[in-house]
Amino acid sequence: MGAVDFWEDAARAAACQKERRQLLQTIEAWQKYDNEIEDLAVLLELAQEENEQEALQEVTRNLKGLEKALREWQLQLLMMGEDDQKNAIVTIHAGAGGTEAQDWTEMLLRMYLRYAEQKGYKVQVLDLLPGDEAGLKSVTFTASGPYAYGHLKGESGIHRLVRISPFDASGRRHTSFAAVQILPEVDDRIVVDINEKDLRIDTFRASGPGGQHVNKTSSAVRLTHLPTGIVVSCQSERSQHRNRELAMKVLRARLYDLERQKRNVKKQEIQETQKDIAWGSQIRSYTLQPYRLIKDHRTKYEEGNVDAVLAGELDGFIEAYLLKGQ
Repeated sequence: MGAVDFWEDAARAAACQKERRQLLQTIEAWQKYDNEIEDLAVLLELAQEENEQEALQEVTRNLKGLEKALREWQLQLLMMGEDDQKNAIVTIHAGAGGTEAQDWTEMLLRMYLRYAEQKGYKVQVLDLLPGDEAGLKSVTFTASGPYAYGHLKGESGIHRLVRISPFDASGRRHTSFAAVQILPEVDDRIVVDINEKDLRIDTFRASGPGGQHVNKTSSAVRLTHLPTGIVVSCQSERSQHRNRELAMKVLRARLYDLERQKRNVKKQEIQETQKDIAWGSQIRSYTLQPYRLIKDHRTKYEEGNVDAVLAGELDGFIEAYLLKGQ
């Protein structure tokens, strides 16, 4: 692996500026919410004195909106890590379970895409490998927006699904696994020096949808970092040059994360966390049969409305993870 240059002096200065900016934003936000609370208190008092029902209803609506804003602000205060404000790179791999696991991988992709849509994140699918019969073997996409990594970082780990298989004519219950990996997009101020001699670059025809031009030319790019064995690929763009650029972005994030883990011995390496995509290693279980319940095994948070969660309603799980201080 090439040297990872963190430009320590510049990084310290940037960190101080970032901390100062965050503190100022926190103070400004608190003053804003404090003023809104005072205004609503005055409006409520006047509405009660005059018995104005419309004014009372307005106070109720504004209080609900303020409560939601304060809750989101509280979560942002919990996301003060050096990478939390960055964009996220999300990779999902099918694990044990064959076609079942590949279908489960596609379900997770749909869940995260809908969550990203709700948050207003911009999503770009970088690489997608279809399953043999259904679903996906793997997929990588970026979620770009404020605190994307901070919100999604707790989703890293093994996700377990229990359901009646739609692919089993006998209607038996199956258990499937998929691994989710969340990485922060590398900041431009951090230089990850990758030696070209350490790379093997392969080009191939895109295997997913994308039009005739994409499928008939070798526009897809696969990068193998020989010293670490890390492999990334991208086939979302028509241009081979653009696909290589995006693949390099993912590779830089993977190498940065690897170096970050080496520098922090208290963190468990992703390779160890996800070396067994099977029994006993899941962070969350999604049970659709014989009962309907989704449970996070780290925070003990549970949700019975499984359809809403699979449609992207992840706020409860993400909030519980952040409050736990993981």
